[in-house]
Amino acid sequence: MPRKKKAKLFVLDTNVILHDSSCIHHFEEHDVAIPITVLEELDNFKRGNEQLNYHARDFLRDLDEITGDNLFKEGISLGDDHGKIRVVVNQSWDEDLMEVFQEDIPDVRILNTALRLQKIEPGKNVILVTKDTNLRMKAKAMGILAQDYTTDKVESEDKIYTGRRLVENVTTDTIDTLFSKPFEVKGDDIPEIETPVPNENFILRNGTKSALATYDGFDDQYRKIDKTPAYGITPRNSEQAFALAALTNPKIQLVTLSGKAGTGKTLLALAGALECRSQFRQIYLARPIVPLSNQDIGYLPGDIHSKIDPYMQPLWDNLGVIRHQFNDNDTKALKINDMLEQEKLVITPLAYIRGRSLQKAFFIVDEAQNLTPHEVKTIITRAGEGTKVVFTGDIHQIDQPYLDKLSNGLSYLINRMTNQKIFAHITLEKGERSYLADLASNLL
Repeated sequence: MPRKKKAKLFVLDTNVILHDSSCIHHFEEHDVAIPITVLEELDNFKRGNEQLNYHARDFLRDLDEITGDNLFKEGISLGDDHGKIRVVVNQSWDEDLMEVFQEDIPDVRILNTALRLQKIEPGKNVILVTKDTNLRMKAKAMGILAQDYTTDKVESEDKIYTGRRLVENVTTDTIDTLFSKPFEVKGDDIPEIETPVPNENFILRNGTKSALATYDGFDDQYRKIDKTPAYGITPRNSEQAFALAALTNPKIQLVTLSGKAGTGKTLLALAGALECRSQFRQIYLARPIVPLSNQDIGYLPGDIHSKIDPYMQPLWDNLGVIRHQFNDNDTKALKINDMLEQEKLVITPLAYIRGRSLQKAFFIVDEAQNLTPHEVKTIITRAGEGTKVVFTGDIHQIDQPYLDKLSNGLSYLINRMTNQKIFAHITLEKGERSYLADLASNLL
């Protein structure tokens, strides 16, 4: 007779709730325990306009609707095919824990709750769920099972869609047809390409000839891609050509660009926006503010503009690069100045955009690897009619302590949106800032 598996009891850390306020509904038939310390910590996050504050409020409202005395005892069911949820209070200190950790801090209290539950409920596998790597190590040191919250995590880095493929041995006739009759190469006409994804890009070559092409999922055909300049910025490699083609394609409403520093992600996004500016009422260029050392920008000196300017400067630098492609009196340079004065081109912290509905806007979100999957969803759902949204970022350069290259919002978005006809993605790999910058990015 097969051995019956132990039921699981998941103990949640505060950072899991601040990452995803709906997390308690994602543990299927297993039970969930919330240490009272977690509620105390959430109390400190209730006020404010950041995504963390929204998550805290949403979770507390959700928990408040689960009424009944049993919430603080054996627990209350979360619904059909789901386990129970309980809030754990009045846990006495575990002697083994007190010998190791003597400081009375929230992390230790949460550890204590997990350890006490493990000892008083031996019939269950007690698992601490936290996005804090250090807390997971402390838990394991005390013999407590611990794991990351992985509901919205990509399986592995090699499964992240790159948006492009190299295809060898394509016939010369096929490549010639792309050049001479670009709208006559249908989905089945290049047998060397298997199961193309909508808006996937291809480098086609056969030793004598080559071409760049993208697959149009709307019309089931391949289109030739040229290295066409956008607002003075000329693509320097095939990846950049693919990116500008997607950015200026009116059929594509959502674009993601990922890649290391110096590959031109933000510059291309801004150039693409300016190139097709007549199709939109406004261009927004935004980025999340991630303070250093986890200190709020209130610690910085000066008024609000002085505090924010250092975070926005990289965006202004990219705009400056585009401006410098033209003489001061050039029509395109003057147009940028006019757009800034009339607020048709706006560079702003992402927090200032949240809550708005953007109509007919070209919306660029820079440093998107520092966003959670829920934050990315919130931003996209604000897109009104005629709006195009572009996310850029480097999944290997994350400044948020509880995100990594597989759990950040940019990776999640790429993974979930692949195969959608209105979505395009390109991973930029070749650095174009300078030989020195590219060398440093690869070796250091």
